[in-house]
Amino acid sequence: MRIAVVTSSPPMVEGGHMVIARSLAQALRDAGHSADIIVTPQNRFGRQASAYLATWLTDVGSADGQPIDQVISLRYPSYAVRHRKHVCWLNHTMREYYDLWDRFSAGLGAAGRLKERTRRLAIHAADRYLLTRNVTKLFVQSRTIQRRLAMWPELQSTVLYPPAPQREYRCDGYGDYVFMVSRLAPLKRANLLIEALAQGEGSGIRAVVAGEGEERDRLQALAARLGVAGRVTFAGRLSDSEVIDHLARCRAVCFPPFDEDYGFVTAEAFASRKAVITCRDSGGPAELVEDDATGFVCEPTPQALASALARVMGDVTIAERLGTAALARGAALNWRDAVVQLTA
Repeated sequence: MRIAVVTSSPPMVEGGHMVIARSLAQALRDAGHSADIIVTPQNRFGRQASAYLATWLTDVGSADGQPIDQVISLRYPSYAVRHRKHVCWLNHTMREYYDLWDRFSAGLGAAGRLKERTRRLAIHAADRYLLTRNVTKLFVQSRTIQRRLAMWPELQSTVLYPPAPQREYRCDGYGDYVFMVSRLAPLKRANLLIEALAQGEGSGIRAVVAGEGEERDRLQALAARLGVAGRVTFAGRLSDSEVIDHLARCRAVCFPPFDEDYGFVTAEAFASRKAVITCRDSGGPAELVEDDATGFVCEPTPQALASALARVMGDVTIAERLGTAALARGAALNWRDAVVQLTA
């Protein structure tokens, strides 16, 4: 089939949403389909309606004079495209108007709250229609995403976890540091890792934190204030090969976000035979990680995270045991099966 993978993206932004789009397109081509990516707009606050309308008006019926047989959309508002065979593999809706509403609206004045509440109602109405009437089949990338849509009982979805991107993962051993790779934003909670290193049980543990974002300066200042700057390396943005090298050499991966949609790094760590340390409220990662089997799932506190880090850093045989089980768990997630379900 000729299949269009449709996702939205803010201008000049590279993130997990584009990684999964490219990985899915590659998996479709590997399965014998013809697949390309269509990127629809994701406008800034106040201009969401125009993004939904532009996506609704995007013609995905044909390309180069040849019909497009199927569309697979991934995130808001890309599921507004219209096609007779439209499968949505939902990454997330606009979270500020869903699970992050209380956090988002708390900083608004009365007039701003009223305006955003009106927009929220409009977005909810549009999403409800599009996800129940505009798509022929709905998959979600985690139970966390599924739970956010539970307000609409008529919306039936199937959980389909994405496999790791198609990269040459390997394990070169279990080194002397824990690795975290993420956009450095408040919801990713890299501060929890830094604060854990300052606890008694975190004493002596080294960490490499990769990624860029608005939190970097604050995180570096936090590390200095807590006296752990000498044990935290801020590596900045890394290439894919550099990320794979760190996954291959680290002792374990730490990924403690708040209510993450999915979190590709969990699957990538598993593919590298590495345990993942995450938190009970971390969403998608906490669904994949089985406590004391493929990693550790702890309370979202520096003390609890430090205790989990100390276990895996204090005994390499624990890291090896967890990593072996993680590899087997990750192998159960594969693109061949995902493509079969998405194109059935």
